[in-house]
Amino acid sequence: MSRLFSLAFLAQVVRIALPYLAASMGGIWSERAGVPNVALEGTILVSALGAVAGTTLTGSPWLGLLIALAAGVLLQIIHALTVLVGRANAIVSGLALNLLASGGTRFLLRALYDSSSNSPAIPGLTSKAGHSLLVATLLDPTTWMVVLVVVGTVVGLDRTRLGLRVRAVGEHPEAAESVGVNVLRTRLFALALAGATAGLAGAWLAFDQRQFSSGMSGGRGFIALATVVIAGWRPLQAALFAVLFGAAEAAQIVLQDQKLVAHQVVQALPYILTLLVLAGWVRRSRPPAALGRT
Repeated sequence: MSRLFSLAFLAQVVRIALPYLAASMGGIWSERAGVPNVALEGTILVSALGAVAGTTLTGSPWLGLLIALAAGVLLQIIHALTVLVGRANAIVSGLALNLLASGGTRFLLRALYDSSSNSPAIPGLTSKAGHSLLVATLLDPTTWMVVLVVVGTVVGLDRTRLGLRVRAVGEHPEAAESVGVNVLRTRLFALALAGATAGLAGAWLAFDQRQFSSGMSGGRGFIALATVVIAGWRPLQAALFAVLFGAAEAAQIVLQDQKLVAHQVVQALPYILTLLVLAGWVRRSRPPAALGRT
């Protein structure tokens, strides 16, 4: 148990929580604008492949990062157009895009690298050589990009004109439109932000693992969406729950070779915690009044 109170455990918590933090902020922007976003999972996945493909094709991890963000924005814009212009059900659209991302990334993985499981190794934005996990994580530029995304969401949603408009179209779009707010444009911009932030989560995964693996999003988009709901669509609380889930997953890694409880229970720890917290908090959460009403 002493492993749970060590720098190694803290390093794992920070490392694992970062993609949850970035993706949950994307969920906040989208859902506070009134658009349900199950497609966060697929956005993480296509962005991770975008980071790897961009890096291998250009030789630059920084260009790979930009391509990852662009891939995330593109998928979320497709979601936005399908829901807001095509009037499709947002849940159906999100699930369809997740399936498209899952199958499409496997297809592209085989087309680009002649493999259905893994891409070749890529360099990261920084070298991990000679550093502990905690130091390497703190030196990674994407770590601080995620921190800026969290701070920007907390401040921007409550204290900027854009944040006010996003909250207005998510609560009462008719009233917002009556005072000159373009509801469609605001929601499109909110989903583009969601694509960029979830894209950052995918890029983090790719650069952290130094490759793309089929299905590497591993349910992170769904857990990020769960943090949004549990937190009552409030960014600071969502960030705290994202760290909590990161700690649960880190504990699962640290305790997996212990004999205290069954190995299967340890592996399921993050998902058990998600269900327990959802059961305890979801009834207290009040969604945006116009969520899903597009």
